[in-house]
Amino acid sequence: MIENKQVLVVIPARGGSKSIPGKNIRFLADKPLVAHVISTVKQSKYVDKVVVSTDDTKIQFIASKYGASTLFRSSELARDDVPLDPVIYDAVVREEKMLMDTFDLVFTIQPTSPLLKLSTLNHAIEQLATNDFDTIISVVDDRALTWGYDESKDSFYPLYNERLNRQYLPKTYKETGAILGTKRNYVTENSRIGENIGLIEVSKDESVDIDNYEDWWVAEKILNRKRIILKTDATNIIGTGHVYRCLSLASKLTNHEVMFLLDENKPLGIEIVSSHNYKYITHNGNDDLIEKIISYNPDIVINDILDTDENYMLQLKDLDYFLINFEDLGPGTKYADVVFDALYEHNDNIPNLYAGPDYYMLRGEFYYQSFKFIQEEVGEVLLTFGGTDPNNLTEKTLKAILDSGYNKSITVILGLGYSDKEGIKSKYDGNINVRILENVKNMSEYMAKADIIFTSAGRTMYEVASLAVPCICLCQNERELTHKFGSRENGFINLGLGSNVSEDEIIDTFIELLNNFELREELAESMRKIDLKHGYENIMNILRIKYRQNMRKKELKTGQLDFSEL
Repeated sequence: MIENKQVLVVIPARGGSKSIPGKNIRFLADKPLVAHVISTVKQSKYVDKVVVSTDDTKIQFIASKYGASTLFRSSELARDDVPLDPVIYDAVVREEKMLMDTFDLVFTIQPTSPLLKLSTLNHAIEQLATNDFDTIISVVDDRALTWGYDESKDSFYPLYNERLNRQYLPKTYKETGAILGTKRNYVTENSRIGENIGLIEVSKDESVDIDNYEDWWVAEKILNRKRIILKTDATNIIGTGHVYRCLSLASKLTNHEVMFLLDENKPLGIEIVSSHNYKYITHNGNDDLIEKIISYNPDIVINDILDTDENYMLQLKDLDYFLINFEDLGPGTKYADVVFDALYEHNDNIPNLYAGPDYYMLRGEFYYQSFKFIQEEVGEVLLTFGGTDPNNLTEKTLKAILDSGYNKSITVILGLGYSDKEGIKSKYDGNINVRILENVKNMSEYMAKADIIFTSAGRTMYEVASLAVPCICLCQNERELTHKFGSRENGFINLGLGSNVSEDEIIDTFIELLNNFELREELAESMRKIDLKHGYENIMNILRIKYRQNMRKKELKTGQLDFSEL
């Protein structure tokens, strides 16, 4: 039984680090390096005593502040060339002398392993206490195509039998230095290892052993990493833009742990996210939405679901998450820490609302495209009405363009949720001027080649504007009518609600734009004046400030300092 075992943890922490001066007392994220493992070990229900073996009064001070005992080692044991075995033996003997009893299990935990998890430590103690192992060591899977060197022949040779992808190579383990646990009778001045060895495999994160500044940088990035939930969905009614924005955001949040949360009753969103290979969890409507968020235990919740209600947002607020909402005009908006709304340029006295095109995030592919060079002759027209096109503005516009007498290239891009793909394809299959595509991966290329674009008044407008291609908009619904960006001032000809626009209106507008080079150049010039390539930076600059303010409020409320940042 573990309860009957006396467990001692020794943390060896010298003051004379050469690779990173003052390493053990230097702040890593929110606390000194040595304090990370002390904090973890102190939480273990199995550990009876935590002692830091040191030669440094500053380390002694920090260790005591975080609840560990300290032992000052002799100058002989503090030399660079002294291995850990005599240091740990010295600490054990001295502690047992003070205790007037012996320990059963002795664990060495290195302060240079600040990412060690409590669950890993507890598992290691359980394995050593309940199995026949004499010693337990933490390791990481380090398989690779490795080579050896033969000095006598001055040549290299492979240490593998067959060249295979890494996941198919036999496992090779490397000690991490985080945990070395031993039954007491195997702790001597010259060794801490018995005959029967057990290995505890840890993750790549936990295996980080800080030996240089590069290791420090990696550890700090991981410790400052936030757990972020992206709550979003896609349907034929709300379209796919919310999911695609979250995908753009996820692609940039590489320093953080991101999880999509999708409604299992809305398969279109699941299909899109899974096709991009992002992790996701599902919920069943509102029945278990909050429960699923709690189970992930996020630091930040991002809502990109249009209007939120008060009850939902209040529950999230009570759980103390940092809340970021996109395009939210609902009653729950006032409870968000930050609201970004690129489409609806409004200010309804909502605190922390940031509206307008400065906060639009372009998809990555649009950052690499240059502005369109406007030519006098129009040879390519592009139709793209979003992921679902619920009003079938695609076919309405296509028919009008063909009826106008235009006989050059027309490219139609259907969204993932377009309802009658086969129908429209078969209908225009014989027209050599019409090319109908779906599942397009490089939308920016098709837009950049177009001389005129037809689209709805949603997020696609911003992509068009980033390329400065003359554009005619037809709104899908009443909500799109409020999107102020789709205006002549920004380079768009907006015909209003698409279902109310006649074919003749589409034809007349198209012919005017087709034959008026000066007008097309004027529209393009208006678009060129808009900066759409810094939306992510603008958003992140605000979030860093707001997140720090939020953490500071918590510090003042709880009396605890947190130096982490987004």
